[in-house]
Amino acid sequence: MEATNVTEETWRIEIVTTLMRIVSTKLPQKDLISLLLNIDLREKTNAGDKLLAALLLPRYRQVKHINLEFSQGIEGNHLQLVKSQCQNALLSLKCLNLNGCQKISDGGIEAITSICPNLKAISIYWNVRVTDDCIRHLVNNCRTIIDLNLSGCKSITDKGMQLVAESYQDLESLNITRCVKIKNDGLLHVLHKCSTLQTLNLYALSGFTDKAYKKISLLADLRFLDLCGAQNLSDEGLTHMVKCIKLESLNLTWCVRITDSGVITIANSCTSLEFLSLFGIVGVTDRCLETLSQTCSATLTTLDVNGCIGIKRRSREELLQMFPRLTCFKVHS
Repeated sequence: MEATNVTEETWRIEIVTTLMRIVSTKLPQKDLISLLLNIDLREKTNAGDKLLAALLLPRYRQVKHINLEFSQGIEGNHLQLVKSQCQNALLSLKCLNLNGCQKISDGGIEAITSICPNLKAISIYWNVRVTDDCIRHLVNNCRTIIDLNLSGCKSITDKGMQLVAESYQDLESLNITRCVKIKNDGLLHVLHKCSTLQTLNLYALSGFTDKAYKKISLLADLRFLDLCGAQNLSDEGLTHMVKCIKLESLNLTWCVRITDSGVITIANSCTSLEFLSLFGIVGVTDRCLETLSQTCSATLTTLDVNGCIGIKRRSREELLQMFPRLTCFKVHS
């Protein structure tokens, strides 16, 4: 074991140092700086040990981005060790990706966020262990978050959303895909407080009603909105979103209550649309496409009307006649 440790230490000190010396003579300065400001352990094994070893090196004291997405061997105890041994290493950290790190729970989040006070973006996709306590730790430790991805964190509730709304009123991006415990009240907290949102992902959340959807109108800077599977969204609820005139991407896949009326209203107001999916909506017809062609033909590059049995002119050739800039005709398979 001792021999193994010596070998690893020799590799870390001698080989890595030699490699960096070689790389520094080959890479442009901006690329070299980028290399030293990023720790990318995506899909790596023994990621916890590798992260700790990297952060103990002086060269990573200004690291700004750490990517642990789908890495293996990273647990809460590793983040506790980072906290205890590398307290000053993450003061410049801006972005932390913990997507798919399912062995990290609330305690791990508390540990890592407690030493990165300048964090701007954190992604915790597909972690069913974290709860509202995770959000409480986050808002207490990191006051400047503008990008928050909680997709698949199924234990987050309205209480967590209230904490987000009260603490991150400059939030620009929020993803709560499949956070099924969040209801109208939780979303309303966010919509009333986080008026600077530009990206809002509500994919696969069927529990909201028009009471909440109508308040999306408060987001004047909204550019990306994913409402896939919003089964309770009506034309009335959609119509309220006409105030989101900067909208560029709108996903209405499987919004089964929507008809021509709602789509036409949006088409007449949101004239910067580049992406629109109406996939699976049987209540829309050629009428809505005619209006869209008059208002959005110069901008639309993605349009999915597959499964819209009321639309008869939906071949690739017919769609290109109305929307000459289209390059993508199928979003969902």
